Amino acid sequence: MNFKSVWSDNAGNFAARSLSENEKSTAKWFSLVTIFILGQTPRHRMALSASPGRVMGVVLAFLMLSAQAQAGSLPDFTELVEKHSAAVVNISTTQKIKHPKVSRRPHSMPEQIPEGPLGDLFRHFFGEQGRGFGDHGGGHGGGHGGIEPQEAKSLGSGFIISEDGYVMTNHHVVKNATEILVRLSDRRELVAEVIGSDARSDIALLKVDADNLPVVKIGNSGHLKVGEWVLAIGSPFGFDHSVTAGIVSAKGRSLPRENYVPFIQTDVAINPGNSGGPLFDLDGNVIGINSQIYSRTGGFMGLSFAIPIDMAMQVVEQLKDGGKVARGWLGVLIQDVTRELAESFGMDKPRGALVAKVLKDSPAEKAGLEVGDIITRFNNESVVRSSNLPPLVGISPVGEKVKVEILRKGEVKILKVTLGELPDDNVQAATGEPSTANETRLNITVMDLTAEQRKKLEIKEGGVIVQKIQAGPARKAGVRRGDVILMINNVDIKNAKHFAEISAELPVDKSLPLLVQRRGGPVFLALKIKEK
Repeated sequence: MNFKSVWSDNAGNFAARSLSENEKSTAKWFSLVTIFILGQTPRHRMALSASPGRVMGVVLAFLMLSAQAQAGSLPDFTELVEKHSAAVVNISTTQKIKHPKVSRRPHSMPEQIPEGPLGDLFRHFFGEQGRGFGDHGGGHGGGHGGIEPQEAKSLGSGFIISEDGYVMTNHHVVKNATEILVRLSDRRELVAEVIGSDARSDIALLKVDADNLPVVKIGNSGHLKVGEWVLAIGSPFGFDHSVTAGIVSAKGRSLPRENYVPFIQTDVAINPGNSGGPLFDLDGNVIGINSQIYSRTGGFMGLSFAIPIDMAMQVVEQLKDGGKVARGWLGVLIQDVTRELAESFGMDKPRGALVAKVLKDSPAEKAGLEVGDIITRFNNESVVRSSNLPPLVGISPVGEKVKVEILRKGEVKILKVTLGELPDDNVQAATGEPSTANETRLNITVMDLTAEQRKKLEIKEGGVIVQKIQAGPARKAGVRRGDVILMINNVDIKNAKHFAEISAELPVDKSLPLLVQRRGGPVFLALKIKEK
């Protein structure tokens, strides 16, 4: 745009009509702003003061240029898409689905089967003569009265990470697939082999038989900042190479049942079919793999989650080398530190991961970690929330000796732990004790555990089970009937008699940590006894 022409054209328009007093006053006020911005000489200032119409033209031109500058500051994704979309692929899979048994009773059909898609649907399930699933002759199950396994197809996305045909996608995209087809941007369709797939990280590595393929650039998700622009390319609902953009909403998100992935949260529109596709930064580097959405409808609602590429590449390297992933293992069950629990442990603010249980024969037990310890740092990395710990442990090599900083009864301690390999499951031993009953000042009735209860609850020793609970401090803290109280105020409970003794000496008007075991696992509660 030619600034001089805009100036003269708009000046002429404003000068062509008489200005009101308000417009003149406004023009003179704007002239001060214009002079400051444009740095006019005294001669120009006199000219502008004498010509309010020209001033208004200047202001209008300035506003137009500002709007253009603001529009120009928005990102342009066209070059990024043109350069990197060819490395994004569509993945279609086939699975065998076994139908449940169905009744042999014929299903009713209309006398005349309609034409078109509805008729095709009727014929698929009922046959040409309208007989039921279990009928002999002409039905969908044929003369055997059964149903053959059906093929189900699903769609996802992926991206090429090497010229010789390695493709990365999500585990859930290829799970249980009997056939995997990778469709390239040039419309070639190649059968893919699963090199390895990891459910915990939701990463799968595929291989197609091809050379000289276009590849993506792998970035560094650790450098990603909240508020940064990002772009996704994928196949939502089967629409290949669809492009959507947004910003990074948060980092290090922990999702239910996804303990080992610190997700990148974005507001990029992600829908079914985008899974496994790349998330790019503005430099064209892949910084994440689109994996999940939060939705109440099944479609996009402004919350999407991507696996950081740094973690994904670590998983891929292990899958390529051995077909499986080995993760570090500490051997503790943890929970978040709430405000009340922080007060009960003498902390100035909630932080760290509270150890609710130390598994038997685990690296944590061998290193001396105890129930009630609060892990604040792991391998020189801060643990702000309990969700920070599992990814830190998981990415650490098996057999590595790491420093673990803990807060124990108000004192900071540093332990050295040699990490084990994360097992598939853990089994705890159990023993039993005789039963006695006792009622305490907490308005609860507790009993010692029987041998059968210990075996069922996987509690080796100590603890008391809550038989009855009334209104009082324990109920207010969240204690339930059937809970097993293992520790109170950092003291392990031996039996019902010991529990009564400890309860009688508890301080008032102070939050105290209370550890209970329930069906969902061990959990700390904050107990406070009010002074009467």
